Amino acid sequence: RARLQSLASELARLAEQLGALSEEGRGDETGPALADRSHAYQAEEPLDRIAARPPSAQRVRHLIAMRRLRDRYFPSDLFADPAWDILLDLTASRLEKKPVSVSSLCIAAAVPPTTALRWVRMMTDQGLLERRADPADARRMFVDLSDAAYANVCGWFALVEQRGGLGV
Repeated sequence: RARLQSLASELARLAEQLGALSEEGRGDETGPALADRSHAYQAEEPLDRIAARPPSAQRVRHLIAMRRLRDRYFPSDLFADPAWDILLDLTASRLEKKPVSVSSLCIAAAVPPTTALRWVRMMTDQGLLERRADPADARRMFVDLSDAAYANVCGWFALVEQRGGLGV
């Protein structure tokens, strides 16, 4: 019984400390409490943004192939990054001047089709992707990178190259 009372006292003390932290987290009376703060991370705008020359389609396809090699050594779902896979595939296809259907993009995303479709929808809503109907087949949709997304992917490749490259 004494042990339970000791644990209850300790729990009450911890609750009091957490309450105090939450109040301190407000800063002022209008600021958000500690518990209300978002845990989202957002990368800083790069200070060393440089003029981007597009990479070759071969370079992009090589990076995609290197990413798929991980699946030989680790479970494929461990490194699921469908947004990046979609951006890379559409960049290579744009450089090759090849249209990409939604179904093809789902395969390139290397995740289940429902997951890939969710990412395509989200990225379209964010203005990274643009959907267009196939003029030859009304049942099929093509997906393109927006000009801004293409510029950002090219900028990433240029910055990586400036910092030593990918070794490909």
